[in-house]
Amino acid sequence: MRFLRALFLLILLAAVAGCGQRAEQGESEHAATDEDTIVLAAYRQLAPGENDGYYCSRILDVWEPLITADEETGEPAPCLATSWEMLEGGRVWVFHLRAGVRFHDGTPLTAQAVITNLDWMAKEPRSTAFYARSRKTYYPNLVHVEALDELTVRMTFSQPNINQLYNMMNFGSPVYAPSCLADDGNFSGVAVGTGPFRIVENVKDRYVLLERNENYYGEKARARRIMVRSIPSPEVRFAALKAEEIMGVLDLNAMPPVLAEELAQDERFAVSTSRSIMVRYLAMNGTRHPFDDVRMRRAVSLLINRRLLVDALYLGYATPTMNLLSIASPFYKAFPIEQDATEAKRLAHEVLGDRRQKVVYCVNGADPIAKGEAELIAYWLADLGLDVRIEALESPMMTAVMRRGDYDMARSQQGLPSGDPLYVFNGFFSPNGTRNKALSLGYDNPEIDTLLAALNTEPDEGKRRAMFDRIQAISVAEQPLVPLYYDENIAVYNKARLTGYRALRYGVSLREVKWR
Repeated sequence: MRFLRALFLLILLAAVAGCGQRAEQGESEHAATDEDTIVLAAYRQLAPGENDGYYCSRILDVWEPLITADEETGEPAPCLATSWEMLEGGRVWVFHLRAGVRFHDGTPLTAQAVITNLDWMAKEPRSTAFYARSRKTYYPNLVHVEALDELTVRMTFSQPNINQLYNMMNFGSPVYAPSCLADDGNFSGVAVGTGPFRIVENVKDRYVLLERNENYYGEKARARRIMVRSIPSPEVRFAALKAEEIMGVLDLNAMPPVLAEELAQDERFAVSTSRSIMVRYLAMNGTRHPFDDVRMRRAVSLLINRRLLVDALYLGYATPTMNLLSIASPFYKAFPIEQDATEAKRLAHEVLGDRRQKVVYCVNGADPIAKGEAELIAYWLADLGLDVRIEALESPMMTAVMRRGDYDMARSQQGLPSGDPLYVFNGFFSPNGTRNKALSLGYDNPEIDTLLAALNTEPDEGKRRAMFDRIQAISVAEQPLVPLYYDENIAVYNKARLTGYRALRYGVSLREVKWR
């Protein structure tokens, strides 16, 4: 374990050694800011722009949802909607909007503005850098929306929609000023929300510049301006922090644990962590041999030493799991971590006999941890008769390869855009689920299909929770994919220069960040 950790640190630090010049790239952005501007960085562009389904991530505090998630419990919590009622057994939902809220363009938040957003959301589903935007997904069986008065919205569904609050959390109910919504389902210019920050400049793949919303209805952001640069390389982010070209990192994969620990040794920096919404897993092509056989999928799951992965490569900044559902969900059920190399070899032998099987294992080439992890897993899988060839691909190519089914195994991840477990369960476990097809899982379980259908209409909370528990138990037993661990959100920042910087389940406490 110590050898693996030391080797991984040496690889990353060697890469950092050549990053000094690259860390200075983007100096023009830094030079364009004034002394009030706090410069941060993420691995991706957090505001992809007009053609993205959300324009920008929720992390930036530009747009707000009707319903958000309680940071501690994950349960639905008020945001732009302050209260609600479920009527007619879930066929009707009434939402009461917050009074005195204005969009960044000065127009008021009204029931009609919410209806305009829902109509816009009903246009052709949009792919995004975050989660697919689709009214059908977040408002299943919605047939009518109306304004009861200036601040009250009533939604009517064709059948009971008991889980609607969970559907609508965060990415499920974004609200934008109607002025920025284009007829084709895109944006007509910059996204205009109600949040504590507004976008004043957005340069694709370089940076987004935020400015405090002085008319925010709640407690105003503490920083006047924040720039979030896009820096894909973790080594360059590390070097930029050391050089104080940026003051902190945020978003998923903000800093590899080994580099975070290295920065923590410098008295200028601090590491803040929070339970993440993200689960990392191994997808397996269930449409072809050998992973179309549940015995081989179970063999892989039983052989992998999840605790060693977490301790050696993630320094404890992750927790092993057998469950695809994020621990951030209030419906998450914990299962014992199983590892049994003897049973794994027995099951694999039942499938392969004395033959050996060549398999292709795809990883995102931009993720250094995933590549190191793949080497270790490939070493273990040789004991099952699997000869693994690792292919490091760019993200778009990897997505295309998996959808075509031209792979055997792949390292991927799944978050929780709303609080509804059905988003994950329908996507992965339904035979026509989007993720089932995109990953070529080929998974079909009639009992899960029956449970998914029943969950749409079952009003009893105890029975619903029992159904969610049963779906998770089946997935753990049959392993249509192999969950590995849920990680922590790691936010590293310059504590000598900043205060108020806290890791959240998704992003950081951006509105609390300020200069010391």
